[in-house]
Amino acid sequence: MNVSVVATGHTQFGKDPRGIGDIMIDACNQALETVPMDEIDAIYISNFSSSFANQCHLPSVLASKIKVNKEITRVESACASGGVAFKEAAIAIRSGLYNNVLVLGVEKMTTTPINHSTRIIARAASQEEMDHGATFPSLYALMAQRHFFEYGTTEEHLAKIAVKNHNNALNNSNAQFHKKITIEDVMLSKYVATPLKVYDCSPITDGAAALVLSSKEKSSEFTDKPIHLIGIGHDVRGIELYKRKNLTSIPAVGFAAQKAYQMSGLSSQDIEFAEVHDCFTIAELIQIEDLRLCNKGDGKKLIENGETEIGGRIPINPSGGLKAKGHPIGATGISQVVETVTQLQENSGKNQISNANVGLCCNIGGTGGTAVVSIFSR
Repeated sequence: MNVSVVATGHTQFGKDPRGIGDIMIDACNQALETVPMDEIDAIYISNFSSSFANQCHLPSVLASKIKVNKEITRVESACASGGVAFKEAAIAIRSGLYNNVLVLGVEKMTTTPINHSTRIIARAASQEEMDHGATFPSLYALMAQRHFFEYGTTEEHLAKIAVKNHNNALNNSNAQFHKKITIEDVMLSKYVATPLKVYDCSPITDGAAALVLSSKEKSSEFTDKPIHLIGIGHDVRGIELYKRKNLTSIPAVGFAAQKAYQMSGLSSQDIEFAEVHDCFTIAELIQIEDLRLCNKGDGKKLIENGETEIGGRIPINPSGGLKAKGHPIGATGISQVVETVTQLQENSGKNQISNANVGLCCNIGGTGGTAVVSIFSR
């Protein structure tokens, strides 16, 4: 791809009292500590919905904060907004249009009443399904129920995913939750949509993440630890879950992964860790199968054997994932990249994976109608 990440920024996820403009500029300023603003040719903003913060025209909002003239573009693709914004920035670098691009993801969600937040988030799913009483948790619950039926997966398997991700978030200073939980805690939490419980669901979150992309040739000007994008795949399928032939799979993930593997020249066996989109615990399980990190139906075996934990064969969500790190929708895809880059630069502290050279991000939108898979190496 000839594209490298040379700088990153990340606010603490959770409930942030600041306005969306101040959250954005915080992440940007962190990413620009080693890259002068006058070196930035363009900015891409990932943001799902203006309804949360009651603020449209975020490119102009950011222009007021940075006080310099830049080409700024907002990108929206539901929860995959960050992945798509990152891909568009990478294409712009690869094409030669720009040399250095700042990519920012942001969402300000916690000041919106929960019933209104639920309605806003539902806009990323099929309105036909929503009109018949579906919710995002209930749609993912259908996926879980079918996976249970076909492969013998259980609620305890999903509980182990939640426990793992909370354990990982304990050592991530930017995570929303620093709370150790047990299998019993998860199993005793209230059902949201059977079999998914409170602890199976990602939270409502404020936050921003940012990064600077440069051409591989220019990357050494800004860092001695550039992380290279070696493969990326983007795929979009229909929005209706009920039209999907198989509820135990997210087809866009498999096709996006295939594109990313082909571009990188690697296979799933070369991936050493992954940040995946665990909006619900079942989503993590399905993605590790669709990414071919194991055979279909064998995700539960990886979980049972501790292979997805830090120190296991294929650590999944060493950052804590959406489940415990938080899920400010527009920021999530960029945060995944930031966490992957931090790992490959060996700056992840107690969550550091030993000798990791290749990492993968999987960012999905809605019930998986959109997927972006990106692969990085030192």
